[in-house]
Amino acid sequence: MRLFTLVAVIGLSIWSLPPAFGKTDSDTLTKKEAVELALKEYSGKTLKITDQGSYYIIRILGSNGRVLDVQVDKKTGAVRKD
Repeated sequence: MRLFTLVAVIGLSIWSLPPAFGKTDSDTLTKKEAVELALKEYSGKTLKITDQGSYYIIRILGSNGRVLDVQVDKKTGAVRKD
């Protein structure tokens, strides 16, 4: 009986923890949101999206025919040329 109670308490404790210990998906941008921000700054067509940890790299084919890589910070949404 004690073992069952212990397992139940541990199970409920783990189950009640927030995902990733408080980290939620709403804290960071999605790929789609990152692309939208990048295309607001640099017009063109999206070629590739790469997840690089704390930021996304968005490869854009510009309207002038040149390819450029843009970094979009996942937390702040800051956009800059890579």
